[in-house]
Amino acid sequence: MNRQRFYVKMVASSLLRRKSRMLVALLAVTIGATILSGLITIYYDIPRQMGQEFRSYGANFVILPSGNQDSMSAELTERALSFLPPGSVTGIAPYRYHLIKINEQPFMAAGTDLAGARKTSPYWLVQGRWPEAAGEALIGQELADAIRLLPGKGFTLTGAGPAGPFSVDFTVSGVLQTGGAEEAFVFMALPDFEAMIGEGDKIDVVECSISAGAGVLESLARQISASVPGVSPRLVKRLTDSEGAVLTKLQVLVALVTVIVLLLIMICVATTMMAVVAERRREIGLRKALGASSQSLVTEFMGEGIFLGGFGGILGAVAGYIFAQAVGLNVFNRSIVFNPLFVLFTLAASVIITALACVIPVRNATDVDPAIVLRGE
Repeated sequence: MNRQRFYVKMVASSLLRRKSRMLVALLAVTIGATILSGLITIYYDIPRQMGQEFRSYGANFVILPSGNQDSMSAELTERALSFLPPGSVTGIAPYRYHLIKINEQPFMAAGTDLAGARKTSPYWLVQGRWPEAAGEALIGQELADAIRLLPGKGFTLTGAGPAGPFSVDFTVSGVLQTGGAEEAFVFMALPDFEAMIGEGDKIDVVECSISAGAGVLESLARQISASVPGVSPRLVKRLTDSEGAVLTKLQVLVALVTVIVLLLIMICVATTMMAVVAERRREIGLRKALGASSQSLVTEFMGEGIFLGGFGGILGAVAGYIFAQAVGLNVFNRSIVFNPLFVLFTLAASVIITALACVIPVRNATDVDPAIVLRGE
């Protein structure tokens, strides 16, 4: 115990005698550990954050009828949806389509789960409000311009369904703007749609917004295809491919910056420790002349380096989480999930990097020749 206390006291006194140099090294380790902890946290959290951002661009997974079928039964649809991972699903919107007429002009009507459609297509811009009651419908901007309808106005849908001709009155709750084909559609709640055409228990397509990578979605599609005959799950390639490309580039960038930061930490610590060795050449020579072993010198210098790495790693881990949280809130507008393992990783990485940085200075210390140093050469 006395030897351990003496060792700790010796390392502490050595650090305190060279406060300015050691403070520079500690500051370098702390800054490096801060960036390392922050970037590792961001690197780990980027897929979740970016996945949520990409979900605002629409569905990335659809379920269609397979073969020559035009639609799927509700039971078959539920079986397929049961394979979706609950924790990763942002929204699910089933759709039915039917050709209708307004003032003898042909348009397409779509029945859907309106709450689900708002989640799978958050980019939809509605002038007015979404349908809330039976008999209300959302019309596209192109359709509104063609027949001059505004929110609050009534209109009549006519056509022929499986049960025969129909003529149903609706009220415009809002006008939809998407910049796409949806602007030529009439959207209504699925129960209203089924009551209008006189046929239920069928779905034409299901749009799903899932926070998962392309690999996970492809595996999910294969699983549903093998387990549920009659459906054809597909990925929306334009979204999944773009998401994968952006995530890969961001993660590679973060990894490169992390490697550069680690190298800078090593250079700074190694430079500081080499300066310390140069200052203490006479002391080292005297101790070796009095019988100190190279092992004791190695233990002392490595102890100083490990202390700097450990203390700087702890400070950096805390500051790194604050840094990552600031990036998450300002860039993604979402908080970062705290992971205690990153604290341990940052601490271990800081200690290992500083220990490696001390290898060359320690070797220089053990190579000191007492006779030459004590002669003043």
